[in-house]
Amino acid sequence: MCGIAGMIRFDGAPIRPEQLAAMAATIRHRGPDDAGQFIEGQVGFAHQRLSIIDLATGQQPMATERAVIVFNGEIYNYVELRSELVARGRAFRTTSDTEVILQLYEEFGTDAVARLNGMFAFVLYDRVERRLLLARDHFGVKPLYLHATPARLLFASEIKALLADPSVPAEADPDGVQEYLTFQYVLEGQTMFRGVTKLLPGEYHVVDLAQESHRTVRYWEPRFHLDTHHTEAYFIEQLRWLLADAVRLQMRSDVPVGAYLSGGLDSSLVTALASRVAAGPLTTFTGRFDEGPEFDESGYARLVAERVGARMEVITPTEAQFVEALPRLVYHMDEPVAGPGLFPQYMVSGLAARQVKVVLGGQGGDEIFGGYARYLVAYFEQAIKGAIHESNEEAEHIVSLASILPNLPALRQYVPMLQQFWRTGLFGDMDRRYFHLVDRSGGALSLLSPEYRAGYGRERIYERFQAVFNHPDTRSYYNKMTHYDMVTNLPALLQVEDRVTMAHSLESRVPLLDHRITDLVASVPPGMKFKGGEPKHILKRAIGDLLPREIMERKDKMGFPVPLHLWARGQSRDFFAEILLSSRCRQRGLFDVPEVEKLMSYEPAFSRRLWGLLNLELWYRTFIDRD
Repeated sequence: MCGIAGMIRFDGAPIRPEQLAAMAATIRHRGPDDAGQFIEGQVGFAHQRLSIIDLATGQQPMATERAVIVFNGEIYNYVELRSELVARGRAFRTTSDTEVILQLYEEFGTDAVARLNGMFAFVLYDRVERRLLLARDHFGVKPLYLHATPARLLFASEIKALLADPSVPAEADPDGVQEYLTFQYVLEGQTMFRGVTKLLPGEYHVVDLAQESHRTVRYWEPRFHLDTHHTEAYFIEQLRWLLADAVRLQMRSDVPVGAYLSGGLDSSLVTALASRVAAGPLTTFTGRFDEGPEFDESGYARLVAERVGARMEVITPTEAQFVEALPRLVYHMDEPVAGPGLFPQYMVSGLAARQVKVVLGGQGGDEIFGGYARYLVAYFEQAIKGAIHESNEEAEHIVSLASILPNLPALRQYVPMLQQFWRTGLFGDMDRRYFHLVDRSGGALSLLSPEYRAGYGRERIYERFQAVFNHPDTRSYYNKMTHYDMVTNLPALLQVEDRVTMAHSLESRVPLLDHRITDLVASVPPGMKFKGGEPKHILKRAIGDLLPREIMERKDKMGFPVPLHLWARGQSRDFFAEILLSSRCRQRGLFDVPEVEKLMSYEPAFSRRLWGLLNLELWYRTFIDRD
């Protein structure tokens, strides 16, 4: 796990070491163990290393006679790939996964990327072909940002490293800001910074210096080509093996490994499987709040820890720590994506970093296996619509009204969401209805100034949403929803995962995002995956009695709830006011300040409106105002 940065010049100007050093210095937290540079002609690389595999000889930039690489991440199947390459006559001088990428590229060219099982962002320079290969892993666990001009291309693990170059402007992208206000993330390859883009998950980009050309290739994406020949029992058996194998591979490390444990199904599953292959008792890390039982799920985590024989470390973040940490967190994030759970994740990561150097988590389970309550809400509406009109838009009855009834108690805590969802547009088109479910602008728009609302391009944003949602491979509503969340919501969550851990020089691994698991689950007919509207139906069948019954049957999982509404009208009110009611915020002209002041007093529990505004203003101060 590391930080990478660099540039490719097209104008003949020299690359100065101090330019690379300035970029690398901003991301030293990603790799404080070692640092290195490489400059040759038009190409300059910088690297900050967090040593996890091959502590003695894995330094970067790493070079062979033909190629040079800077690499951030881990290749989990590097042992198997190395054995294959040795059998083909290749000799290695290190035991690192970095050298495996170099040798694999020399053997297979750009086809090497698709053979990697891991989380990675790397830039490789082929000295012979005078060609650069920039690549990102299947899900975008590891980031890679770009700033391109006719004169040069800059790349880095974090946007702040690009901004360290004084010629890169720190300007807000208006379309990116509007998408953030809508979804609390930005769609596809855009960012909230003008002129800064990101390589998408499952893509590689080739820059041919000799031919003065470039191209982008999508080497992988979730493909919903249904396998209708196998039984549910077959898929369950395959999934059970893949889950265990993914965790086994990701336990490979030359430093101590632990696990996050929230008490939800996904982190509990990863903890249970990791405990089976750990050399001794696995250490787990859990967060909770003292503000009430609705903010404390540690009891469920303890059930799992006791069941699998794991050690459990618990942290209780405080209101004062929130006030102290938030400005620093906004800086680490680069963009204000995701929700309030960012803060406790950061605190739990700090706890983990004091004891281990690698931690496993359950990220991705909701998107891959269909765990979000909104999927059940969406199908409940479809079931009612089909029962009334005796119709089915999907041509097959994935969920009928009768079959969905036993799973509706899971929506008890989402009644306000149902009321809001059904207020307008009932029984509308599927894409318009799901847009309504993921659109967070409804409550936030009333908090924006009339001038800003007048320029808000809702239909433009909806068209961008449609282009992703109506993917030609996703014919069922269920696959459309999960695919959309895999390629939009999940990268935002992975950005949080990357930044809160890297801020503490901690490596985070996500075994459920082994692309082999997704390939299998995507091929399962939707009726098997979402039988009766049960969230994560196929996953629950696969893991059997691995977890306590209380975890398997939970209907009250809340994620990581934060008592933000209590803090906003408690001792920290002055902190909120200094940011949201300040003269600087008023002059920016984004918010309707009197409405924001009311929100501080009446924000309901678990709402994200106040969080969204707070983060946006701090982002402007940190990056655009250059605080």
